Amino acid sequence: MIDVTENAVRQLQNLLSQRAENSRKGLRVQVAKGGCSGMHYEMTLDEKKDGDAVVERNGMQFFIDRDSVAYLRGATLDFSDGLTGTGFRVVNPNASRTCGCGSSFETTQST
Repeated sequence: MIDVTENAVRQLQNLLSQRAENSRKGLRVQVAKGGCSGMHYEMTLDEKKDGDAVVERNGMQFFIDRDSVAYLRGATLDFSDGLTGTGFRVVNPNASRTCGCGSSFETTQST
């Protein structure tokens, strides 16, 4: 499925610890149509839904909907906090081209 770095796990733990109502939630990582290259990543705190693939690491859960699984297979989810920006980042070997801003991509595979 996807690999999740320690930085991403720590950031999700931090986000969920800020509110008690988040205790059953995880991070939903999905691919949606849009952006200048045709597809982009969306991430939100959410609960598990039917059909989701679940990646669990150190008690934290990351949910991937069935339509996004093929696009994210072999990808790595990381969190970085640096001069060029702060946030979750997907390093995706399935992306054949990305846009200049780095927020959207396209693949050569058909899914």
